[in-house]
Amino acid sequence: MEYLELNVSLSPRNPWADILIAELAELGYESFVETENGISAYGPVTLGSPEEHLIQTSLHENPDVSFSLEVKNIPHQNWNAVWEADFKPVIVSSELAIIAPFHDQSDFQQPLKIIIQPQMSFGTGHHQTTFLMSEYLMELNAIENPVLDMGTGTGVLAFLAEKRGAKEIVAVDIEPWSVENTIENAQRNNCNHILALCGDIDIVPQQKYGLILANINKNILKSHLGSYANLSKPGTKLYLSGFFASDAEEMISCAENVGFRHLQTKELETWAALQFEYA
Repeated sequence: MEYLELNVSLSPRNPWADILIAELAELGYESFVETENGISAYGPVTLGSPEEHLIQTSLHENPDVSFSLEVKNIPHQNWNAVWEADFKPVIVSSELAIIAPFHDQSDFQQPLKIIIQPQMSFGTGHHQTTFLMSEYLMELNAIENPVLDMGTGTGVLAFLAEKRGAKEIVAVDIEPWSVENTIENAQRNNCNHILALCGDIDIVPQQKYGLILANINKNILKSHLGSYANLSKPGTKLYLSGFFASDAEEMISCAENVGFRHLQTKELETWAALQFEYA
């Protein structure tokens, strides 16, 4: 299958690059690379006209931003080369580095290293939301099993949960290639306690989870919150990200309405991540 590559130059670049990434993700674009002048977005050609997609975003007829668009078709088999050219190590803290197989591990002093072969998945650690979720996981003293990772992407949060001590992890994504990527990356990270499933919330094994991670977009999170409550027990920790800091209060209200108690908010640039506990 061929993919679209949208190269969007923005003036000013910030905060419009982050806004456009979030809006294109809701329209079905699967992966993003931040560039010096804007962003590159990738999605299947079956999505249709990129020009019509941009009309549906905040850029359309907005006097606060100007933009230009270049569209290319790229073969599926060239995707890894696209990612590898841009993939740089992500240093989350003095304890955690997210690197690729082509990086030299001896260059990194962090005791925890997660190795990600980047393909078409959103979640290599470069995006602010994955970074924030990784920070939260590193702050936990202990992880209570089982763990649910919704919208697993490359599997990075599932791998981190296992490396922090989790023994039973369910990693779910709606994209088959993302699940395949998670399985491949699990082998690279010697992770043996992850069940990777393709589908939506309805395919999640019905049990009570000790930890739920969900790094998706706002509308999907809102539709899932009732299910997360049903999958929780008193004390279950829930971490949400994938939305702007300006949406945090709305997300807190929605989560509290189904029984979660807000504990903490993290922000990085224009993005937010929230910590809850089920009452």
